[in-house]
Amino acid sequence: MTLSHFRHEPKEDITPSRALWFEAPGKAVLCDGSVPAPAAGEVLVRTSFSSISRGTEATVFQGLVPESERERMRVPFMDGEFGFPVKYGYCAIGTVEEGEPDLIGRSVFCLHPHQELFVVPAAAVTPLPQDLPASRAVLAANMETALNIIWDAAILPGERIAVFGAGVVGSLVAYLATRITGTEVVLTDPNLERASLAEALGVAFAVPNSLEGEFDALINASGASAALSQAIDLAGLEARIVEASWYGERPVSLSLGGAFHSRRLSIVSSQVGHVSGRMRARWSHARRLAKVMDLLRDDRLEALISGETAFADLAEDYPRILQSSATLLHRIRY
Repeated sequence: MTLSHFRHEPKEDITPSRALWFEAPGKAVLCDGSVPAPAAGEVLVRTSFSSISRGTEATVFQGLVPESERERMRVPFMDGEFGFPVKYGYCAIGTVEEGEPDLIGRSVFCLHPHQELFVVPAAAVTPLPQDLPASRAVLAANMETALNIIWDAAILPGERIAVFGAGVVGSLVAYLATRITGTEVVLTDPNLERASLAEALGVAFAVPNSLEGEFDALINASGASAALSQAIDLAGLEARIVEASWYGERPVSLSLGGAFHSRRLSIVSSQVGHVSGRMRARWSHARRLAKVMDLLRDDRLEALISGETAFADLAEDYPRILQSSATLLHRIRY
């Protein structure tokens, strides 16, 4: 589909490139556009894969980004405005075809919307390790979020950890937490079908109402305020609760009575836009992302990729992908 107000102005040495746009709440379209030849310090990337993770993209797609958060919710190389039309997305894997000589032919990761080809500053791409499949590197943005949550939760060896929500981010948080020596980690979700995912990742699984005892750190990645309330109920004395969900304009109810004050509980938010304050003095975004690439080498993480769609079919399939409860990370093939 061609929408004239989405097109770039004609330039010399331009290359056609289609992109996915959200035209209105609940409506996605593939739009014809173009990219210029890369200037000095830029690269032209041909996309191999991108990915959809239901949480944030669903909020944008449905037009639920609060006005107060619209500037902070902008992602690199987004086009348009909240609400609509907007070109949005934040995980692209591709091959550098033109630009900086040392990057030509390399597979790279970039925070970029769903688009066939794009031109960005060379500093905006991160080369993939040689042994990391490009098809798995689509988990990079989610792993970066999960790593930041782990830092915000300040998980220590031997602690009891509860993670609420067996979506992509919650599952990655539980996966990382199990790798800290001596931790007892449980991933909880009302969907019993997620038990097989937890098993594939080497994580214990439970349905929410079956949790017992007290926990040292609790992470809510479910997008449900009821899970946050349960985390408060299960938190031990001076335990740490991390709210990793993002609710957009949805209202959230939370009871802070009961033992919340007597147990001296802490609730902190976690958001990937800033490196966790616990690490920021030494860790840049680039260092954090390089570590993410190392962490993605584990073949078990393939279990988080729940489906794949050809880019040509993405506009038609996009609403179904978001609506399906079976969707974890959905991969787009170009």
